[in-house]
Amino acid sequence: MKKYLALLTSLLIFQISNAQVEKFPVFNNCKSVAVEDLETCFYEQVNKSFLSTFKIPQKLVDESFNGNVTITFIVNTSGQFKVLYVNSPYPELKAEVTRVFDSFPVITPSTYNNLNTEMQFVMPLNFPLGASEITDTKKSKQLYLDQKYEVKNQEGLKYTTDNKEFLEHQSQLNIPFTSQDYSTLSFYYHNAENAHSSVKPFIYSETTKFVNLNQQKKELLKEKKGWWGRKFWNEHMVQIKGDDYWLTLDPAADLQLGKVNDADFNYTYNNTRAVIANGGIGKNFNFSATVYESQGRFANYFNEYAESIKPDGGNPAIIPARGIAKPFKEDGYDYPVTEGYLSYTPNKTFNIQFGHGKNIIGDGYRSLFLSDISSPYPYLKVNTTFWKLKYTNLWMWTQDVRREATVNGAYAQKYVAIHYLSLNLSKKLNVGLFEAAIWDKSNNRGLDVNFLNPIILLTNIEFETGSRSGNTMLGLSAKYKLNSSINLYSQLIIDDFKVGEIANGNGYWSNKFGIQLGANYFNAFKIDNLHLQAEYNAINPYTYSHDELLLNYSHNNQPMAHLWGANFRELIGIARYSKERWFANAKVVMGKKGFDFNTTADKKSYGSDVLKDNDDRAADYGNKIGQGNTAKIFISDLQLGYLINPATNLKVFGGITYRNFNPTTPTNTFDKTNTTWFNFGFRTDLFNWYFDF
Repeated sequence: MKKYLALLTSLLIFQISNAQVEKFPVFNNCKSVAVEDLETCFYEQVNKSFLSTFKIPQKLVDESFNGNVTITFIVNTSGQFKVLYVNSPYPELKAEVTRVFDSFPVITPSTYNNLNTEMQFVMPLNFPLGASEITDTKKSKQLYLDQKYEVKNQEGLKYTTDNKEFLEHQSQLNIPFTSQDYSTLSFYYHNAENAHSSVKPFIYSETTKFVNLNQQKKELLKEKKGWWGRKFWNEHMVQIKGDDYWLTLDPAADLQLGKVNDADFNYTYNNTRAVIANGGIGKNFNFSATVYESQGRFANYFNEYAESIKPDGGNPAIIPARGIAKPFKEDGYDYPVTEGYLSYTPNKTFNIQFGHGKNIIGDGYRSLFLSDISSPYPYLKVNTTFWKLKYTNLWMWTQDVRREATVNGAYAQKYVAIHYLSLNLSKKLNVGLFEAAIWDKSNNRGLDVNFLNPIILLTNIEFETGSRSGNTMLGLSAKYKLNSSINLYSQLIIDDFKVGEIANGNGYWSNKFGIQLGANYFNAFKIDNLHLQAEYNAINPYTYSHDELLLNYSHNNQPMAHLWGANFRELIGIARYSKERWFANAKVVMGKKGFDFNTTADKKSYGSDVLKDNDDRAADYGNKIGQGNTAKIFISDLQLGYLINPATNLKVFGGITYRNFNPTTPTNTFDKTNTTWFNFGFRTDLFNWYFDF
């Protein structure tokens, strides 16, 4: 008992010693003042430095400019001043303000928990110069910048973190996961102190610790006075806010029209209409719901894959990453999708979500742990964040919709439990430990309470409850920050292996593992908002599969990790660029994958299809990546677009996709194809489409 009391006392002392204390940036002239006076001294030094250097541009003098200008600047983690935004139509004023702040000395940066952190400020300049103030955006405390001038308007321009246009930014809701938007967010996580970026989607309230989302979107707003103009270009369609609740409602659409070179039909299309509801009750409880109604027809290779994973029961296809499709007209699909969740954050340590949607674990374009490439599923997620740790517990209800898994028209249900522990070992190095268990209702177990254990022990549980009670996988991840612009990341997934067989190097079938290596280059070549990414993935045959019908790592006949399943290697290069509301993406995928032949003469499994039974394997030894009907795959994609509404993420875009698929032995299922697909559209960007398989 004494040992436990001693341990508890130590933990309490540790917590007290690491109390969250924030400290303002410190000029050299302020180092001798008391801690409680640092804030005032900081403002005084900014006042002195700015006014002693600032020169009103001649154009403003000539035009007798009279009005307010807002300057947003930061003191970064290195103690340098940087202007983020000057709300003025005069380029001369922007240049002068930037020059002034560039001349400021490097100072001691602000700290939080004794760690350097970035602090952002807003300073309104009133012309003619008279009553300017500077405001700490975190605390919303105000001190007049220049006490010498007579302040005529005490109610002048003031900054507040409460932005009526973007109520979701202070909520516990998820930021919709799209590769384009998260490439930008990843830059801020990359340079943040003690951030964890692997588990996605990010939560708004966590992300706002690292980036001022309000200010980012404010900079994009257009001057629109009419109701329709504001709603189309800047705002949510319906917004209601009370003292302890809020609600936004938005219509959404994904309207695409395209032309493909190798199809019998004249055009491709997608016609999605949706309604989005987001809201909150109190400060810690939020909810979100999205209902999609969709019809579509796509490029031939996409349609063929969708039909190859069709469910039992007569429906013709499953649209990858979306859901089960019904027939629509002669050659189209009708696929409704519903997503929604509840999110509750009782304190700074825990966030609990229960809903129907998707989750991602990884820092790459692909993930070997968990991706958003399958249909939405019911889930319960608990994120625990403290010290340098983030621990994620995720329980998912998935299903197998194949004929052999269907009984009396009911699809087979199975369960997945995932644990992921993320640890920041230093300011540069993050490591992660992943484990997953898949089990079904065999022996009438149902939702086996053993696998609900929130502690990382799933492999032991599988052993204790029977070797065939479930399928477990282990994984390791790492991310290293080379500098402020570049990071390296990796994943290792281990489904099964025998140490002796790996050492022999004889291609034993049960050595099921995969590896990912990648790098991100933010603001590449010192070009703002240019993000370059390179990634290599390789997964051995039979990884994610199993010899029990339901214990493979899949949902709705789709892999839950990598889009290509297993038995492949690929190299990916991505470039993304954005400027104001414009954006451009370019992507190249090159790979080699071994498929099954699926002929009367050869029905063996060569390890690419995660749904196939391991007992049908082609051989015990001599297995290697690309075995079977080897196909070389080349995909390139270019997309240009424009962000219409920052509040709803409504975009207009156009693009072209080229795909060359060259199997060693063309079959009815896998024929040699060259596809060129032009596509343009108008969509509320809430999820990723994947056409690169």
